[in-house]
Amino acid sequence: MDAPKDAPEDAPYLPPLVDHHCHGVVRGDLDDESFASYLVESDAPAAPGTSFFDTQLGFAVRRWCPPLLDLEAHCPPGRYLERRRELGAREVMRRLLGADGIGDYLVDTGPAADLTGPEELAAAGGARAHEVVRLERLAELAADAADTTSSFLAALDGAVERAARTAVGFKSVAAYRHGLDLAPGPPTASEVRAAAGRWLAGRAAGGRVADPVLLRHLLWSAARTGLPLQLHTGFGDPDLRLDRCDPLLLTDFVRAVRPTGCAVVLLHGYPYHRHAAYLAHAYPHVYADVGLALNHTGARAGEVLAEALELTPFGKLLFSTDAYGLPELYVVGAALFRGALARLLSRWTGEGAWSRADAERVAALVGAGNARRVYGLDRAPAGTSAGAEPGPDPDSRTSSRC
Repeated sequence: MDAPKDAPEDAPYLPPLVDHHCHGVVRGDLDDESFASYLVESDAPAAPGTSFFDTQLGFAVRRWCPPLLDLEAHCPPGRYLERRRELGAREVMRRLLGADGIGDYLVDTGPAADLTGPEELAAAGGARAHEVVRLERLAELAADAADTTSSFLAALDGAVERAARTAVGFKSVAAYRHGLDLAPGPPTASEVRAAAGRWLAGRAAGGRVADPVLLRHLLWSAARTGLPLQLHTGFGDPDLRLDRCDPLLLTDFVRAVRPTGCAVVLLHGYPYHRHAAYLAHAYPHVYADVGLALNHTGARAGEVLAEALELTPFGKLLFSTDAYGLPELYVVGAALFRGALARLLSRWTGEGAWSRADAERVAALVGAGNARRVYGLDRAPAGTSAGAEPGPDPDSRTSSRC
């Protein structure tokens, strides 16, 4: 994807993007209601007389995606969805991912829904695939197979070790399961064993890990591998309490984990993205993105990106879409990012605040270079991790993300 057509003519060149946090897409065709449900984080119906197309993200989908399916931009939602079904899910995925301008997908394989895996996603987009392993999913799969506390803990340690051999990073959704107000240090072995015993004794089949001791154990197990650790912060679906997802709650953990050499990557952040920017500014091993916030703020994405760039060092801000379920979200995420960045940098160079050469360099860093460096992509083999394959998810579409 070139610079969006409404970007300034002097927009800096961006190489193929690295989407450092994303998910698979649905393989089959979707009915109208199912499609629209992916446009919001809510698990409730749209307001009477409206649909979820009546959102910033819904309008952005209608702006950027119809031309890729041979329709006019801003065509009615019904016509767009009809055309989507005419082409079929696979052709839609091929067209949209082939035009998103993303060269590398770092895919969180944790959601247990029936979505495309990293290799399938990358093949459709003509890109490379890398796996980011969901820590909570490793614990839940280990618990499914364990018959004792000892066997669970041994299986979990082995799963983290195996995943670290091939994955480019780990991801935690502790923000959803408990909140980020966790004790910062690693739990003791006796604390972990006691917490594991309690969880296994009371766990129903397929139950999720939410015990704060076990969540801390997962974070520290990942950090000790030295791989980057992604942490959801800020905005998300109703499974979380937003007031417990402020990245500043991680300050003591950030300080404590620094000696491991693990890069802590704060995802999304919104509306606390300035807080994430501060942590990235203050601590050398902390990085930030604004991820799904750009999709959901749509026409206001430039303001959100500008706020993230106020304090985040330019070598520490990363691009992601957090696309989940719909290939449209890759197209929109990339287009909004490219357009917002192009307009910002054009304004700053036009005002004389930045040189053109600096603008080009920062654009390349934020769009791809920072992620390539943090995740070691130029030395990491493309492909999926040795972790176990996810099974079917009994929960709803919204909750399956987390």
